Amino acid sequence: MNKPTHTLSELDRFLAVMEYQPVDRVPNWELGVWPQTRDRWESEALDTIPYHWDWFTGEGALDMDPREFIKFNGSLIPPFEEETVAEDERTLTFRDGMGRTRMALKEGTTRGGRMSMDTYIDFPVKTMDDWNAIKPRLRPFQERYDPYWWVFRVDGWRNRRHPLIFGQNCATLGFYWFARDLLGTEALSYAFFDQANLVHDIMEFHAEFLIEAARPILEKTTVEYINLSEDLAYKGGPLISPRCYKEFIYPRLRRVVDFYKSHGVRYVCVDSDGNPETIIPMMMDAGIDVIWPLERASDQDPVRLRKKFGRSLKLWGGVDKRELAKDRRAIDEHLCSFIPLIEEGGFIPAVDHTVPPDVPLKNFMYYMLRKKNLLEGRF
Repeated sequence: MNKPTHTLSELDRFLAVMEYQPVDRVPNWELGVWPQTRDRWESEALDTIPYHWDWFTGEGALDMDPREFIKFNGSLIPPFEEETVAEDERTLTFRDGMGRTRMALKEGTTRGGRMSMDTYIDFPVKTMDDWNAIKPRLRPFQERYDPYWWVFRVDGWRNRRHPLIFGQNCATLGFYWFARDLLGTEALSYAFFDQANLVHDIMEFHAEFLIEAARPILEKTTVEYINLSEDLAYKGGPLISPRCYKEFIYPRLRRVVDFYKSHGVRYVCVDSDGNPETIIPMMMDAGIDVIWPLERASDQDPVRLRKKFGRSLKLWGGVDKRELAKDRRAIDEHLCSFIPLIEEGGFIPAVDHTVPPDVPLKNFMYYMLRKKNLLEGRF
């Protein structure tokens, strides 16, 4: 690792890593933990863990670097009224703010987080009329920002020394995620063929929403990156075919990315679990710079992906949470696999999702200690 002669600011450090420039150390970022993990860790060593758990913004107790996320509400305004549909000893069936009907298992629920995915029973959009009725809830107006909070932050943003990001995690949805929230995975899969006009209209509307919702901020300040949350893949590959991606998403994504970068956004990122490899080339052609969190259970090895896609694609994540549940030797061997990428740049290692409750606190603290050495080039 080539190092500069002076300590860099958090902003300069991030930019140096992204541009393969000499850096004093790689940024230290993590995503967070399951609520059940927090319960376990508190029972293991309450006094040794940080009080705050929003790791996106940086956690000093774990030597993580600060980032600032411009608060943005990308949800329906107003949301659907939430209501309980049915309840028994094991399950709760309810309608959420997106208008979806879901059944949740009660067992293991803590701090609002559940141990398993909900079962999705019904979705708000089945026809063009349903979709047209929802459009008024997606106005890109000022109420999407913490009421004018950003106005008082603009001067400070111009002189910032840390990365600034438009929208907190999952606030800015990508095209597939947005359409899936409206129709559901199965119905959307059919709609690409049976209701193409509906899907095209959803994608076109969402492109304009992503542009116009960000415009007031981007006319006042630059930002380091915008993240589009997609989750469009599973272990075996994308949930959308390359042909459908090219027809329905690619042209809109390219227009949105072009707008962002013409308004001072340095990088545009896509967050997807699973294995999205077959459509990554189209994402890159549309201007996407970063893929994360590189889920290892889906064979998303960042060393292999760098060889396949080259330095134009930056990589974040890639730390296998399953390895953290083992022992110190497994953690050390796993982290050593990242040395070539740390030396090359364009890579920020982090756990490949939130940390599950099978990871003991002692293992995670050891991982953070060893990762700190890795980020500093001390292998």
